[in-house]
Amino acid sequence: MESKPAVLALSALAHDGRLAAFRLLVKAGRDGLAAGDLARRLGVLPNTLSASLGILSHAGLVESRRAGKSVIYSVRYGAMTALLQFLMEDCCAGSSDICAPLADIASAARCDKKDVIDA
Repeated sequence: MESKPAVLALSALAHDGRLAAFRLLVKAGRDGLAAGDLARRLGVLPNTLSASLGILSHAGLVESRRAGKSVIYSVRYGAMTALLQFLMEDCCAGSSDICAPLADIASAARCDKKDVIDA
């Protein structure tokens, strides 16, 4: 990942409401959540959520699809992984006492697992 898309993604996440929406979508897994359900769970107005999801979508972090009358949002896990890799590139000049715990966290949070954490 280059700096410009990383800055765009990080700025999209640099807001309480957008970060909360993104984290809830991460927990929801690949199936995602309907926009209305997401708004209810977060306790925000639908138009506020729509603006937040638009920013996250523009940054390439989430995507949407239609399912009947609902719009389902889900995380673009490849983009999330690329951002995390960008942030950890050249980690601490290879200092294992700093990098090892970060690698353990990343390994424990792998998104390619079949089991998805309940939202």
